[in-house]
Amino acid sequence: MNVMIQEENFKTLQHKIGSGFDHRSTAEDVLRDMDLTGQLAIVTGGYSGLGLETTRALVQAGAHVVVTARRPAVAQEALSGLTGVEIDEVDLADLSSVRAFASRFLASDRSIDMLILNAGIMACPETRVGPGWEAQFATNHLGHFALTNLLWPALASQGGARVVSLASAGHHFSPIRWDDIQFEQGYEKFPAYGQSKTATILFSVELDRRGAEQGIRAFSVHPGGIMTPLQRHMPKEEMIALGWIDESGEVANPAFKTPEQGAATQVWAATSPQLQGKGGVYCEDCDISVMAPEDGGFYGVKPYAIDPEQATRLWKLSAELTDTDIPTS
Repeated sequence: MNVMIQEENFKTLQHKIGSGFDHRSTAEDVLRDMDLTGQLAIVTGGYSGLGLETTRALVQAGAHVVVTARRPAVAQEALSGLTGVEIDEVDLADLSSVRAFASRFLASDRSIDMLILNAGIMACPETRVGPGWEAQFATNHLGHFALTNLLWPALASQGGARVVSLASAGHHFSPIRWDDIQFEQGYEKFPAYGQSKTATILFSVELDRRGAEQGIRAFSVHPGGIMTPLQRHMPKEEMIALGWIDESGEVANPAFKTPEQGAATQVWAATSPQLQGKGGVYCEDCDISVMAPEDGGFYGVKPYAIDPEQATRLWKLSAELTDTDIPTS
């Protein structure tokens, strides 16, 4: 199929479907009438911020949740009192750690109904991991890419699984910088974050294409503006200047969501029957998102983030970098 036609087809999928929820809905609202008993979810970073609220909501609806944690002791404390949760160690910036977890999980011979790729870092100082990879691209994209590929047998074993990747409106900051993906020619923290989130969306586009025939559908989501530990690398003065918080550290932007509201869209994408037969789309405010306006408004999805040609190109590069892949249908 002609690439231009493919891109136009993806653009036509990016329109609201009227979910009945909105930007103030919570994860608990989304799951209020659902029974997830017998379903298994893996939530990366499911012990902090949006991940914690996602885990809580899924467990309350009856799901069994495997939480991956870079800091298992911290996760144990955060999740104490919740039943139906197990914790395992994964450092997404370390592919040997990702491989070890995948091997342990596959050895348990269980199927995955929901894989929620929630963990991530934002606007950190320049950091190199692995063979010199820029840390945000490595953690937010490459680690999750490898994890998904390695867990493929458990996703494909029954069909009907969903993979939900936490993206961001921050993808507006940068497309994929094909000439300098690792920011070796000069590091800028927000463009690096933006590129990692563009990669997250492109990953979902190509993953859905590869998995649809087996019933595996992929979605990317923007949770909204929320104050969580994700901002831990940002100075207080910077967040005040951006209008996110006031001098006392309280949330100052009225459009910001609570963590419970921020977790709603990824939970909706992982469970909603309204998305049956759909996939590869970018969602926000518990609905499929629209295309980003040409006037530069900071909402919707940029065309470069759902370009199928770029999605395939990124997949091939990521497979080479991580030495992981799944078969093409």
